[in-house]
Amino acid sequence: MVIEYLSMYPKISIVLISFLVTLIMTLITKKFTNQNRMKELKEIQNACKIKLKDNKGNIQKTEEINKEMLQCSMELMKHSMKPMLITFIPLILLFGWIRGIYTEVLSGWIWWYIVSGILSSLVLRKVLKVA
Repeated sequence: MVIEYLSMYPKISIVLISFLVTLIMTLITKKFTNQNRMKELKEIQNACKIKLKDNKGNIQKTEEINKEMLQCSMELMKHSMKPMLITFIPLILLFGWIRGIYTEVLSGWIWWYIVSGILSSLVLRKVLKVA
């Protein structure tokens, strides 16, 4: 019954699926990451970008700033790995299921999913205040 509705309204259903998956992933990210530390690291990176602009001619200072930015990036990546590990296998299974439904009905389903997922992510991260 559900598959019939998904096939009848493929564009609307793929957008809804994408939104729901993005919502779940955003909530998992919020729960399993230290949001304060993530925001702090992003602020440090932004400050480093400003420092880089101010110290364009000074090679030694630029290297120090780049090293600091690299450390921040590595820590940000470490924090974002945990939610990714939690959601990886369910997403792979979901994509197999979606592909089975939409390959026949909507040939460009993946693009509908990607675009709606990006837009949903932008909105949900702002609304839920996820770093």
